[in-house]
Amino acid sequence: MFVMKNLIFALATILDYVLWAYMWALVIRALLSWVNPDPYNPIVRTLRSITEPVLSFLRRKLPLMAGSIDLSPLVAILAVVFLQRFLVKTIMDIAARIP
Repeated sequence: MFVMKNLIFALATILDYVLWAYMWALVIRALLSWVNPDPYNPIVRTLRSITEPVLSFLRRKLPLMAGSIDLSPLVAILAVVFLQRFLVKTIMDIAARIP
């Protein structure tokens, strides 16, 4: 059973790292929107392709515009933090209860 316990802990840790990296991608994307970078830059294109599905979903479902300020990155970051605090911790607690 210790193998299953370690496997679940490892999966929870990997999920935590993925969520952490996605949160930073959202932060960098929001910061880049202030400086209007070259849209053909591979880094900018990668950030947009990674973050745009979530941000466009939030823009469609929630009215997150405050004047000319787009608040969808803030909501997405809060959702990622919630997933880190709730989902990852729950998975780790489940793994800790395995004998």
